[in-house]
Amino acid sequence: MHSAEEKLFKKIKNLVGRAVADHHLIAEGDRIAVAVSGGKDSYTLLHMLEELRRRAPIRFELQAITIDSGYHGFRADTIARHLQELGIGHHIEITDHLGIIQEKRRPGSSYCSICARLKRGALYELAQRFNCNKLALGHHLDDFAETLLLNQFFVGSLKAMAASMLADNGAVTVIRPLVYVPEAEIIRYAAMRDFPVVSCSCPVAVCTDQQRMRMKRLLKELEKEIPHVRQSLLRALANVQPRHLLDRRFAPFSAAPLKTVSSPLHELT
Repeated sequence: MHSAEEKLFKKIKNLVGRAVADHHLIAEGDRIAVAVSGGKDSYTLLHMLEELRRRAPIRFELQAITIDSGYHGFRADTIARHLQELGIGHHIEITDHLGIIQEKRRPGSSYCSICARLKRGALYELAQRFNCNKLALGHHLDDFAETLLLNQFFVGSLKAMAASMLADNGAVTVIRPLVYVPEAEIIRYAAMRDFPVVSCSCPVAVCTDQQRMRMKRLLKELEKEIPHVRQSLLRALANVQPRHLLDRRFAPFSAAPLKTVSSPLHELT
């Protein structure tokens, strides 16, 4: 590992370690299912968690899981070969999600949303099957910022993602250790490591979520004048002021000022 790669590796590892500590993502005895799609984010997540596992003062285990949705051209073998070289236990689940989508999707409805629901359900089921109490997903800092803006602009809700939350099945805790890591750093790291990135081979992959792409462009434009705009949006998620919102469910908080809590993200800027 040359100096530039090692420096970037340490930077990302430190951000992941800080997220783990800030949000109590990993505990002694955890068995963590890591969703590996074959993309840059999931590969980076797996490599960082494996490094932390080897060096952590606590004991925890990793189990890589991959969903093969049945899309023609998806190279599950490429993913399996990389995981074998890494020496991490892995499982590739073959599904007929493609057939289910083609049968159940209503004309004009989102292809991506039903695919995401099917994958999410399969990941929860696999985590339980492999006796994992946690499921690690590769959402990064940009995903959090973009989701916050998407919900505000298109849904009318102050909502993004959680670094840790109990899944819908009530049995698995979903964790997102890359929450502090900018996508640009992941892109650079994946290129340096020459990860065997594979396409999901989704038949509508060329029709990327246009609303999310608009948020990416907006953030990139804002970044020219506000260099840490993504970190600022993430900090906002950790510094909620209920007294200054219109949600009547928080009315009791309006009677007295709340003590400002410093954000654990101050070091990011």
